[in-house]
This record gives sequence, structure tokens and C-alpha cells, in this order.
Amino acid sequence: MRDSSVRKPTATADRSSLAGRDRLPSLTGLRFWAALIVVLYHLSRQVGEIPGLSEATWYGRSGVTFFFVLSGFVLAWTYDGQRVPARVFLWRRFARIWPLLVVTSAASVAVWIAIGKEVTTKAVVATLLMVHAWFPDAEIQKGANPAAWSLSDEAWFYLIFPLLMLLPLLRSGRGRFWVAVTMTVALVGVWFASALIETGATRVWLLDYFPPTRMLQFVLGVAAGLAIKRGWRSPVGLPAAIGLVVLWHLALVPWRDAVPDSLWYSPYSASQLLSAPIFALLVCAAAQADLRGSRTGLGGAWAVRLGHWSFAWYLVHEIVIRALLAHYGRPESLAGTAGFWLVAIVLSLALAGMAYQWVEHPLERLLRKAGPQARNPAEPGMGGPTPATSGSLTQG
Repeated sequence: MRDSSVRKPTATADRSSLAGRDRLPSLTGLRFWAALIVVLYHLSRQVGEIPGLSEATWYGRSGVTFFFVLSGFVLAWTYDGQRVPARVFLWRRFARIWPLLVVTSAASVAVWIAIGKEVTTKAVVATLLMVHAWFPDAEIQKGANPAAWSLSDEAWFYLIFPLLMLLPLLRSGRGRFWVAVTMTVALVGVWFASALIETGATRVWLLDYFPPTRMLQFVLGVAAGLAIKRGWRSPVGLPAAIGLVVLWHLALVPWRDAVPDSLWYSPYSASQLLSAPIFALLVCAAAQADLRGSRTGLGGAWAVRLGHWSFAWYLVHEIVIRALLAHYGRPESLAGTAGFWLVAIVLSLALAGMAYQWVEHPLERLLRKAGPQARNPAEPGMGGPTPATSGSLTQG
């Protein structure tokens, strides 16, 4: 995948590339809701429970699964038919996630030090290199910024994505169908296979952190993104897809009451592994609604803005919760818990907005402009010929 052209890109092209992310605005809006259930998950487990809401979001860590599926979907939709060299793609992804990772990891380490917890150099280096999820060591996985473990998985997804786009199996409707079926069956199989792992910590690492395991969700998203891009339409509409997601999380409530999280067949890992096909249906339904021009309630101006802030919110919120707990302590009453939740949500979301506006977005544009460019549309790269039925979404 050589970059042999000498044609110089324009700043306008770079700006339009970033602006084009909202061609499917409902997907951007959904990012906020996925981040929200992760935030509520951490508030419930670290600060205290609010009846009803905490039960429904007790396994809100599944929001990360949504992001993994969405990542595969959007990248496949974006780069299908695009002649983008792999090194350009990887630089774009680096520019997208690394600046904010550095800033939030520095803030997280500062909070750890302020509350008297030691952070090892190994954990910080592994986080900045985005390899920390590969280690079955909680100190390395969570040492710098606990929420950033998922970026290690994303970095792995980005490395394999150019190869995935070259697979002949993904070029036909039947092939994509069988890829989706295989990924779904594999996710169920991995969950059942965890019964063979006796050590709880090892089981959690292999099912919840290990990049090759999480890759199944990303590949499912890739197959879904290519299917929608090339004309396939899901029979499940957006209201039904949202209903399935809600019912799935509500079904986890009695499951949690019946089975402790320490057992392999508890809903802890199941909620993250088995939710991927449901989230794939949700993403497909939302994308289809946008393609039809339907009003979804997810693509308004504020919904899109909050969706833009979701990545920063994901990386910032746990730091804010940790700092507030260190200063004020864990609330003892329901009113105190509700007040703590409100302050943590508002403060972390405000910081996320500032981080997006002043760190994430400007540094991404700066790095993209400074790095390698896709200069020649005819140059060999990812994807194949763009089908006549496909649309366009520039993101990456």
C-alpha cells in the first residue's frame, strides 16, 4: 500500500472529512446514550445505588460493547470503496484517540497521586502505548486511566481492519451473512467456554478485556456496516431495536438476583458478550432511518453535540467520580447519593465538552494535517469498488 502520488491535499478537504462524520447523525446521538449507561454503571457500583435506575444499568458496561460494534460499523461504512493506504488510515485513528488519551491519563495519574495511590511506570507506559488490555494484570489494565483499557482493544481493531477489508468473504451478501452468524455463535461459544476457566480474574480478563475476544464484536460491526452500505435492509425497525435493547437489560435484573457475578454463568460477562448482536441490530436500524431521512429523535443538534462529547466523557467521568469520592466520601443517604450522581454527571459532562472543544477536536485536525495523506484516489488501498447503491460517510 504505497503512497506514490505527489498531489498536495487541501485544508478544505481535511475539514470536510471531519465534518462528514454526521452523515448518519442518529449513530452519533446513540454514542451519548451508550456513554451514559457506562457512567451510570460506575456511579452505581462506586458511589451508591438509586433504586430502579441502578438495577437497570448494573451491567451498563455493555455500553463498551455497543462502541465496539459501532466502531466496526462506521469504519466499514466509511472506508468501503475508499482507496486509502493503511498507513493513512492508522495515522487518522491515532490522531483520533491518542491526544485525549494522553491528557486524560495525565489527569487520572494526578488524581491517583493526590489520593495517595501509587501508579507504576509500567502501567502508564502500557496505557500510552495502548497495549494494557493484553496483560492479565489489573494494575497494568487500569493503572493510569481505568476507562482507557478499551482503547487497547480499539488499537488492535484498527491494526486488523485493513486486512478485514481485503477478505473476499465480506464482498458478498452471503459471505457477510455467514460472518455475522459466525461472530454471534463465537460470542456464545466463548461465554460457554469460560466455564472451563476456574480463576475468576483470568476469566474476566479473557472475556472482558482481551482484544481477540472483543474483536468478535468489532467484526460483527464491520459485517453490518458493509451490509447496510451495499444495500441490505434489516427487517427490524428502530423502535423494535430500541425495545430489544431495553428488554435485554431489564432481563438482566432477575438474572443478577439469581446468580452471583463470581460464577461464569452470571450476567456480568454475558451482558457484554451476548449483547453484541442486539446492538448490531440497533445500529443498523438507526442508520437505515437516517438513510430514509426519518426523524429519530437521536440526530438533533444537541444529541449530535453530546455524541461528539461521548468519547471525552467516557475517558473523564471515572476520574471525576474518583476525585469526588476522595474529597467528599461515599454518601450514606439516598438523597446524598442522588446529589452526588447529579454533580458527577454535570461536572464530568462539562469537562468532556471542554476537552472535546479544546483538546480532542483541534489536536486531531492538527495531527491529521501533519501526517500522511491519501493523495491519489486511484492508489491501491482498503476496500473495493464502491457499489452503485452505496452512500458516503467520511469518518476516520
